[in-house]
Amino acid sequence: MKVITQREFRNNSAAVMDAVEAGETYHVTRNGVEIAELRPLPRRRRLTANELVERHRRLPRVDYVAMRQEADEFFGTQDRVGDVWDRTHG
Repeated sequence: MKVITQREFRNNSAAVMDAVEAGETYHVTRNGVEIAELRPLPRRRRLTANELVERHRRLPRVDYVAMRQEADEFFGTQDRVGDVWDRTHG
């Protein structure tokens, strides 16, 4: 980990960002106090289609009756949308 001043970061931001992209971590100081950490984000691996299918298969089943009941308790049972195919009201 390297420590740089705010001024050094401002004046050399492209080089600092290149170093961060390459894996370097920086602490940025202002008036001698560390105020920020610049570090690379963890690399995320893309999942294969089979991995996505397997993850989906392992998800818990949705209890639609319980979900509807919970929504009705929270929002009430009045139909807020109405029949979208009913043309008598506009």
